[in-house]
Amino acid sequence: MDLNLAGKTVLVTGGSKGIGQAVALAYLAEGAKVVVVARNEADWMREFKAEYFQFIKADLVMEQEREKVVEIALEKFGSIDILINNVGGSNGSTIAETELSLFYEAFNLNYFSAVHFSQLVLPKMKENGWGSIINISSIFGRESGGKATYNAAKAAMISFTKALADEAIKDGIRVNGVAPGSILHPSGNWKKRMEENPEKMKQFVKNEIPAGRFGTVEEIANVVLFLSSEKASWVVGATLNVDGGQSKSNF
Repeated sequence: MDLNLAGKTVLVTGGSKGIGQAVALAYLAEGAKVVVVARNEADWMREFKAEYFQFIKADLVMEQEREKVVEIALEKFGSIDILINNVGGSNGSTIAETELSLFYEAFNLNYFSAVHFSQLVLPKMKENGWGSIINISSIFGRESGGKATYNAAKAAMISFTKALADEAIKDGIRVNGVAPGSILHPSGNWKKRMEENPEKMKQFVKNEIPAGRFGTVEEIANVVLFLSSEKASWVVGATLNVDGGQSKSNF
């Protein structure tokens, strides 16, 4: 299926590894121009030519760093057609034992970065009359599981996705989200847990994931590409679970 993404400019936050890397590589394979933002450059990035790839080193917790990223991307490619808000991370433990500062930190990285980047790219998208914003949240933004700091931030992201979608669609900008379940990749937490206790993880998969296995980063990337393409032109404000049936929610 031709998704007609060739020539589009895509900004991927948290794109050096895991889901972000898979998303960036998928867009490059479609012929898009890709800007990857992360704290550190990865070896895989060096094989791509400057005319269609740009790495920007930035700490996306910081507001001024996010502004710098968009400025550099626009100067390089002249437009940002697709924004993938993927950067994120988990911290803290139980609510009672987690410092309030860690809640602020979790929201700044997982949620406010997505809000801010969306605000920064909207003017150019409105000018072009077209754009797509995809927010990578989590199934745990809809139900219990994982750490409360992360869950709360991802729940806010899902709500934000719908609110911005309803606001931006009149300008030809579609906003949607993807909520991954448990995804296995070399740099992820599930990989570490698998190495530490393989039998426990096998039991977890058996009990919690109806599909009988962990998901892959490529399976997330495929849905992201579809949502950002015109093949999904009537999908507005949706956050799609991509989880092999793992989520307990029915919406």
